[in-house]
Amino acid sequence: MALKASTANAKPPRGGFLLGMLIMLSVLTGCASRPAGVDAPDVSATPWANTVTAGGQAPQWTHQQFPGKRASQYRYARVDGRDAVRVQSSSSISLLRQLLRVEPGDLGSLRFSWKVPALIASADMKDRDVEDSPVRVVLAFEGDRSKFSARDAMLSDLAHALTGEPLPYATLMYVWCNDTEPGTVLNGNRTSRIRKLVLESGGARLNQWLEYERDIRADFEKAFGEPPGALVSIGIMTDTDNTRSLATAWYGPIRHMGLKRAP
Repeated sequence: MALKASTANAKPPRGGFLLGMLIMLSVLTGCASRPAGVDAPDVSATPWANTVTAGGQAPQWTHQQFPGKRASQYRYARVDGRDAVRVQSSSSISLLRQLLRVEPGDLGSLRFSWKVPALIASADMKDRDVEDSPVRVVLAFEGDRSKFSARDAMLSDLAHALTGEPLPYATLMYVWCNDTEPGTVLNGNRTSRIRKLVLESGGARLNQWLEYERDIRADFEKAFGEPPGALVSIGIMTDTDNTRSLATAWYGPIRHMGLKRAP
């Protein structure tokens, strides 16, 4: 991928911003090291993962951890009579991620659920210094990277150099915010290639299972203003590394529902 011409005049990120970019790039590409002594349970062998399907398959889930960062803990659990993954985050960040490939014509919908007992009081998804979230469902898509701005092209080159994978063309996150109106699309604080779609806001619906079925194409077009490319990964993430706080959440199984076609 030839990006040198578009990145020639871009200034490289510095200092703490560079560390933030490294973590963000690792999250998006999913390539990161596993620090010694950190337990990374394999939830792929559990009933939670066995119910996850994508085009008739159940690809492996991997726990992605990041250099210099404490990992959140992901555990299979039975909660309220259902299969779940329980996440505990203590000034930490890591990602449970599934690689797959769903072509644009087969995107259909995504079913998922989560249960959040408490918000992160000091978090603000609009502020990159405290942009933690108690729950995120993260979708990454292919696309035409020649459309990248000089800044995003530089970040894609940096991602490839650091992780072995380029920056995804687009990443859509479903999130829970403290005070942002549901339905709002928030641009990423470090790159325009991330858009966050707010599904919940405030504490009115805490401590209950919330179920969603989202039209992937419609949500992508709302967030990015163009049709989506192929869906190439799904992830879940609860993070508190920026706010240096504690958070717990439960995620139900994630099921990709293909388009219903006429017989």
